[in-house]
Amino acid sequence: MLKKSTAAFMVIAALLCGSLLTLAVTGSLFSGQAAGESAASILANGGLAQNEAKKLGTTLGLIEGNYYQSVDRSKLIDGAVNGMMEALGDPYSNYMAKETAEKFEESIEGSFTGIGAEVASDNGKVVVVSPIKGSPAEKAGIQAKDIIASVNGTTLTGMDLNDAVAKIRGPKGSTAVLVIQRSGSAQPLTFNIKRDNVTLETVYSTMEQNGIGVIEITQFSLNTADRFKEELAKLEKKGFKGLVIDVRNDPGGVLPVVIDIAEQFVPRDKTIVQVENKNKERELTTSKGRGKDYPVAVLMNKGSASASEILAGALQQSAGAKLIGENSFGKGTVQTSFDKQLGDGSLLKITIAKWLTPNGTWIHGKGIKPDIAVAQPDYFSVTPIDKSKLLQYNSNSPNVKSAQTMLDGLGYKPGRKDGYFDTGTKDAVKKFQSAAKLKVTGIIDAKTAEALEAALIKAIRNPENDNQRNRGIEEIRKEIGAKASNS
Repeated sequence: MLKKSTAAFMVIAALLCGSLLTLAVTGSLFSGQAAGESAASILANGGLAQNEAKKLGTTLGLIEGNYYQSVDRSKLIDGAVNGMMEALGDPYSNYMAKETAEKFEESIEGSFTGIGAEVASDNGKVVVVSPIKGSPAEKAGIQAKDIIASVNGTTLTGMDLNDAVAKIRGPKGSTAVLVIQRSGSAQPLTFNIKRDNVTLETVYSTMEQNGIGVIEITQFSLNTADRFKEELAKLEKKGFKGLVIDVRNDPGGVLPVVIDIAEQFVPRDKTIVQVENKNKERELTTSKGRGKDYPVAVLMNKGSASASEILAGALQQSAGAKLIGENSFGKGTVQTSFDKQLGDGSLLKITIAKWLTPNGTWIHGKGIKPDIAVAQPDYFSVTPIDKSKLLQYNSNSPNVKSAQTMLDGLGYKPGRKDGYFDTGTKDAVKKFQSAAKLKVTGIIDAKTAEALEAALIKAIRNPENDNQRNRGIEEIRKEIGAKASNS
């Protein structure tokens, strides 16, 4: 079983098969209820028939007796189990050998080194669910829905997810060269990401003007509900009048944790989430809370997945909160982990049910639509510049387009963002180089490109430039004003 969480988390990204999307903690679902059949029941109902056992045993014997090289029997057994899990065609059900399983259980509270992005497998492709806040992946520009085609020259397509994750991982300070396929980009994108420890505090809060609080949740780990209550209490003591909850790029987490948080806003006896098993039997989780008398809005985007979507759906449909931002990721299934039954330290993570919003909607593959759609500025999702190439007057390329988007976002106004390096672009580059105390050439070399990207990251992290956050605060401000005028 998992140990109790500590106050701070160090989590690897690109690790553990989307482990943080697991909604049921090992062996349990909903406040200690059984998450699946017992080991004895599983063996009785799902054990191998005699002919099936014979087929597998014969195959193993034929390989060991006839293969031209010596074989590792344990790898063959692991491969057979992997094959069964892959045959399900479910990116969230997978097998983990002992070493990976240990990291999976530690991932909710452990210290890891990586690039900082939750991943899953989809039709043989490694897909980014979400980059982790402040991680090397986020700083490099990795986005939700990106497909990782290769790492350091090794193609990941068709590779077992555990093996793919092992390729992405590596020691602190080493470089992962990722080739990314991104929707809307005709050419593959290359990212050089230095692996590092990824420090993750799961809850942040701030008090804005006019008594509006903002709480950001980066994932639903074991102590997140306690941390959320602490930060909410601090804001309430300050007399705040409305709340914005930010779950953008939050890949999910532990189901009881998100229920605990939702319960603080959903009035007593109203539904938080429904879970439906293979027999179409539904279990409703209803709130034991009292709700809040102040308005609440939830910020979400395409990196808001799983538990984030449960929170958004519960607060929208049962607590009257507004959802603001972009369509969410769309993960509507519940997993549990079987780590004792296999007996050798390995682990099976199996999808055991699907979850539905309070009104019975299954959002899997579709996500949740916001009540108010708000896009971020285009420079928030700009592709990094290839620093191995000089960009100069009369050139035309996607790298120039990225540079123009960055310059425009930083206020240097190149006059166009179509990828053609004209005199207006050259003048904008010179102005930026002068302001950044670089050699003024009008040519974008590696130093200029690095300075551009550093300045852009600073701009993106400035709350004043966050359209979605600002709209959320504005909506709460309007609701506070309307409430005051009606009282």
